[in-house]
Parts: sequence; C-alpha cells; structure tokens
Amino acid sequence: MAAMAVWAAARPRLRGRFRWRTPALAGGVRGAARDAAAGRQDYDLLVIGGGSGGLACAKEAAQLGKKVAVVDYVEPSPRGTRWGLGGTCVNVGCIPKKLMHQAALLGGMIRDAPYYGWEVPQQVPHDWKKMAEAVQNYVKSLNWGHRVQLQDRKVQYFNVKASFVNEHTVCGVAKGGKETLLSAEHIVIATGGRPKYPPHIEGAVEHGITSDDIFWLKESPGKTLVVGASYVALECAGFLTGLGLDTTVMIRSIPLRGFDQQMSSLVTDHMASHGTHFLRGCTPLRVRKLQDNQLQVTWKDLASGREDMDTFNTVLWATGRVPETRSLNLEKAGVNTNPESKKILVDAQEATSVPHIYAIGDTAEGRPELTPTAVMAGRLLAQRLCGQSSELMDYDNVPTTVFTPLEYGCVGLSEEEAVARHGEEHVEVYHAHYKPLEFTVAERDASQCYIKMVCLREPPQLVLGLHFLGPNAGEVTQGFALGIK
Repeated sequence: MAAMAVWAAARPRLRGRFRWRTPALAGGVRGAARDAAAGRQDYDLLVIGGGSGGLACAKEAAQLGKKVAVVDYVEPSPRGTRWGLGGTCVNVGCIPKKLMHQAALLGGMIRDAPYYGWEVPQQVPHDWKKMAEAVQNYVKSLNWGHRVQLQDRKVQYFNVKASFVNEHTVCGVAKGGKETLLSAEHIVIATGGRPKYPPHIEGAVEHGITSDDIFWLKESPGKTLVVGASYVALECAGFLTGLGLDTTVMIRSIPLRGFDQQMSSLVTDHMASHGTHFLRGCTPLRVRKLQDNQLQVTWKDLASGREDMDTFNTVLWATGRVPETRSLNLEKAGVNTNPESKKILVDAQEATSVPHIYAIGDTAEGRPELTPTAVMAGRLLAQRLCGQSSELMDYDNVPTTVFTPLEYGCVGLSEEEAVARHGEEHVEVYHAHYKPLEFTVAERDASQCYIKMVCLREPPQLVLGLHFLGPNAGEVTQGFALGIK
C-alpha cells in the first residue's frame, strides 16, 4: 500500500521461452469441464484480479495483440463496505490514503499561514463528510476510467468471483449466482490481499473496522483507537490526528517492523509530539458496545500484566494483511502456496508450480506489497508472454515512502540489515539533522527531520541504503533511488 516509483532492471533470460498456442491446440481444457462448458470462452490470457498489477498485465497483453479477459470481484468487508474495479491501491489504499494525508497537511499549512501574512482564522473546523465525498467521488472516477481503458483495449471484463476448475479453466460466479466457465492458455493470479481481523479478540469483527472501511465512512470516525504498528496503522493515525480527531495507537511490540528502527522511532516521536497518543507494549482483550454506541476497549499491559480500559467511537484494526487465495481452489490447478502465509510460491519469471499459471503483486510470496512494483511486474510478464522482451522484474532496492505526518522515504538496506549482512565493522553511517526551509518562518519544530546514508566502510563506500524523514519524502527518495539503482 505505501508506494512510489519503481524501476525494473533488465536481465536477459531465456528469450522465446513462452509460446502461445491457439485455442484449437490447447490441450489443457478437456474432460468434464469442456463437456459442461456451455457458453465458455477461450482466451490467450486470463487475469484473475482487477487491481493495479492485474490490470497492467491485461492491458499490456491486449495492446500486444492477445485475446485477454479480466475477472474481478470484491467481497464486501465484514462491515459491508464494497468498491469498484481497480484493487486496493485505487479504492482502499494509496489513493484515498494520500488524499486524506494531504487534507491533514493542509491543516498544518493553515496554522503556518499567519506567519506568512495570511489573516486566516486559526480555529477552522474540518468537515469529514465533505472531504470523504470528494475523495470517494475521485475514486469512483478512477473505477470508471479502468472500465473504459479495458473496453478501449478490447479486454473482456467479468465481475465474477473466480475459482479454478482445473489448470486451464476457471469458474466465475456472478452476484446473482450465474456461473461462467472461462479457459485460457495462460492465467495470471493478481488477487492481492485484504486486512485481517484478530478473531481471538471478543468483539473485534462485530465492532471494528479496517482500512477497507475507513476511507468510505460517510461520517467522521470520531475518537479512534488504531490497533497495530504497521505503516497502515501509523499513516491512518497520522491523518486522523491531523484532521483534529482524538487518536490513539496501540502497539504490541515495535513500530514499522522491517523498516530502519532509528527512523521508525523518529516517526513515532514526531507523531506523539503532534498529538497522537501511543499505548506501547499493550494488547487488546475485548471490545464491547455500550448503550450510547461508544466502544469500550479493554487491554492488557504486557509488562505489568495490568488491565485498563477506555471508550472510543471507532476501533481500526491494522494488524496485517492476508492474500486473497483461499477461495481460488488453487489445489485443483496444482498451484502451491506457502502453508503459513498462504501466498503463492513463484520463481523469478513470476511462474507458479504450474508453468502456465503466474502470480504477481501482494498474492505472490516474497514480493514487496507495493503498487508500482506490481504494475511493472505485470507489464514485464505480459511482454515476456508475448515474446516482446526477456526482461525480469528486479525487486532489489525498491524505494518506498510511509506517508505519516512527517514522511519517511527509504531505499535499500536498513542499518540493521546492513550490519546483519556485512558486519558492524564493515558498515559506515553518514547522518544529519536538518531544518526544511518551509519550517523556518513558521517556527516549526524540526527535531525529527533527519537523513542518513548506510554505506560500506571500504572505499569506494558503496551506498547500501538511504533514509529520509521530512516533507515530500517520496519525491526526494525517488531521485536518490535512481542513483542507488
């Protein structure tokens, strides 16, 4: 979900490995499925999942002359939230998140304005309903745009829930229950992931929401408890605080696991100093709805064992995501998954255990959960399948940005990863605090604005990672990422 530009590096591999066969020669669809497939349609490429990666792959293949279909279906969230074509990023991820982040930043600019001569009232109320409507209307325009693009490229779109019948055939079930059998020479799985609820916590599903819901709320969430320490948790808590809402983040262990921990600490320090409350080393026990519709949350302090409670209007779970693979009947196609993560095992060509079935994006094991990565992987896969290229997606040194109130951009290794890989004695870190020019006149606190480069100590001191905390971190990091690539 928190993503920026991605660059793919070419590595020549097995040019001409992929060959299309005409439907008449395709021997994979046969037996009972073929006999029963009244109205079934054959395609060169079938893409399961209408998110960023799947759409990019489908449109690229169609543009290169192949007969392509996309199947996509959004299972409503437990709260009943549903959305249109485009996947997580467009509907419940990067796009609405970045727009609400921008709304929160504008609040800070209003507070800065008097320093620059603008006579702006300082107690300006924020209208959640108006913001949400504008964001949701923009998202709906993107949904429509994707439908038009598929139509323009003659990609057939099916709004059905797909599951495998065999290694070449998929059964799609429409909302009304009508079944459609679709067969294809090559199949790409790009179904992405969904937020997970903690089922062991009483009231979690009944009374909580996730990132699938927060961007589609018609009314303000009010006083909010965000449970989790992922970038999703911190980004949501950041813009909620910035919009003037009383927001608390409950963290069981460490924030931003997998990111540089010094930078992570600076991110949460900045949030805490700007109004976000943190409950550290705590885990929720239960959520109960009171008669006034407020939510009473009981939690446990893991260090002392003491229980405590408070009331909130909204509880937002941001405790991780799970791939959308459970309903695909992958075993009928012979596609192997990681038994723990449930993600699909793939090789460097994005191929699964079945040579003509591929997986890209969040549903594939070992891939960064970033939209531009999935888009590039999808395009390159389509080009290889069409014999236009042999380039593979390069997943090393992919830049990313966490859109917390003070943005954190990074590319390459964290300091911890560099030390683990090369040894502390071989790593040199160059670092500096700085004050952005836009912070000066408004007298903003810049104590968390920080940049560091993680390098090999031996000349020529190869840069292993770059970490930047400050305004416009995404744009800054993109430039450095080019140099590091």
